[in-house]
Amino acid sequence: MTDLSRASGPAATAPTDPVPVYLDARAEFAARYLFGTGLEIGPLHQPLAMPPHARARYVDRMQVDDLRREYPELVDWDLTPVDVIDDGETLSTVAAESQDFIVANHFLEHCEDPIGTIETHLGKLKPGGVLFYAVPDKRYTFDFRRRATALEHMVADYDEGPEGSRRAHYDEWARLVLVEEGESEQDQLAKARRLEEEKYSIHMHVWTQAEFLALILACRERLGEAFDLEAAARQGLEFVVVLRKRGALPEPPQPAQARRPGLLPRLGAKLRRTGRRLRTAK
Repeated sequence: MTDLSRASGPAATAPTDPVPVYLDARAEFAARYLFGTGLEIGPLHQPLAMPPHARARYVDRMQVDDLRREYPELVDWDLTPVDVIDDGETLSTVAAESQDFIVANHFLEHCEDPIGTIETHLGKLKPGGVLFYAVPDKRYTFDFRRRATALEHMVADYDEGPEGSRRAHYDEWARLVLVEEGESEQDQLAKARRLEEEKYSIHMHVWTQAEFLALILACRERLGEAFDLEAAARQGLEFVVVLRKRGALPEPPQPAQARRPGLLPRLGAKLRRTGRRLRTAK
């Protein structure tokens, strides 16, 4: 049995191991729920494998060359070409109700206002459209020392704006994620201020799967039940959810044979003719 108590607070010294993967939630949910045309935000080197009936354009805040400079640890990886330059939290260049789906994997934890981001993404979807999110469970990542973000904190970020909590997030990141042996508190604070001034992308909020699911349900209530929770599952160190915007459901993709009327009858007739020729030849 996995001992989760070792990662329950700042005293933890190592992340726990995630449970085995029994379901490829990304692939399964993508095949079941994604079709039409949509967006994937910040895929970097790991874009979601799209099913045949879905096509995505890729959104990031800068072009690939700039992303390589921003993330030097990805220098040897092939990064996904960027189709749309935009802030994934606001999607200001994307028209309202224009997308069949939005995918944002390992993105919400970087958002200063996750509730506001979900609300914005919903506004860009057509009625019945889908939000596809994956977030890391903090117990299995470099966030393991941090406490899960309280729901009240994220509600305050939504109601009052995230500016009031921004500095504390960078302080916590410097103290509990970028921690170095023998480092003084003054050194940690100086590091935090440098990252804040650079607007370096950190994990602003962290969750276990239980806290993240609580956030989704609270968000649904706060936004007037604007969406339904279609699916949710753990996959290794991450938790995947599919949210569907309220509205008339879109037509599902048709299987290949249904798009070619008369194909099966023609095949049946051909087989019957072949059978008659074989019997005649005996």
